[in-house]
Amino acid sequence: MKQRVITAVVALLIFIPLLVVGGNLFSILVVAMGLVGMSEFLTMKRKLLISPEAIIAFMAVACLLVPSNWINFFPNGIFYSGFYFFTLVLLGYTVVSRNRFSFDDVGAIILGAIYSGLGFHYMIYARQESLWMILYAFLITWITDSGAYLIGRQIGRTKLAPHISPNKTWEGSIGGTVSAVIIVGIYLFFKQSAFPYGFLTMLGITVFLSIGAQFGDLIESAFKRHYGVKDSGKILPGHGGILDRFDSILLVLPLMHFVGLI
Repeated sequence: MKQRVITAVVALLIFIPLLVVGGNLFSILVVAMGLVGMSEFLTMKRKLLISPEAIIAFMAVACLLVPSNWINFFPNGIFYSGFYFFTLVLLGYTVVSRNRFSFDDVGAIILGAIYSGLGFHYMIYARQESLWMILYAFLITWITDSGAYLIGRQIGRTKLAPHISPNKTWEGSIGGTVSAVIIVGIYLFFKQSAFPYGFLTMLGITVFLSIGAQFGDLIESAFKRHYGVKDSGKILPGHGGILDRFDSILLVLPLMHFVGLI
């Protein structure tokens, strides 16, 4: 418990100031987290981080992570084209490796690159949109998670997904979303001008994103259960890996893009 608290305090002392300041410093941190997230996925897949497929995977995810304004002399869309290119390279490597590296491996690695790359990509763009926008995303994930945990412990009886995460319950899930709507609703009431939609529409979006946050948590739990690991990594002692800590928001942020918030 002591190690867990120390890690949380140190991580927050680094993350929160950079989140508030924004700019390139925050973007660099997020790019680094995205690359670490990819390394955790490769490790779960039992791939060496210095293998050819891992290096190609890092280059692919970097194409999704690097903000376009860092290299603005390239034409629009060049990074997505780069991602497609490295996907083709991975497919070609299945031939070169004589199927030591299989098509199933390609699919899993590309899925991991999209999961980590796009999630952290939209974290950068949410902060570029405004501090209030990215705080909205974090509030939804934190309050949904905390509400689900606290309410689930008190009244949880009906298992939500016992084959993936045995401790989660429907009561906790609903309680987490209700908690998010109430508390984030107060935030939205005082910050209506920071968002493109009206108050009631934003409340509806909050419900949608709160459910998405819980799916993000379950998706990462499914990854770990499939690969037979307890945590995605060890970079955060007492907390696991980057994917363990950011699992919910990695789905919330792309969903925010799809609904037109970022």
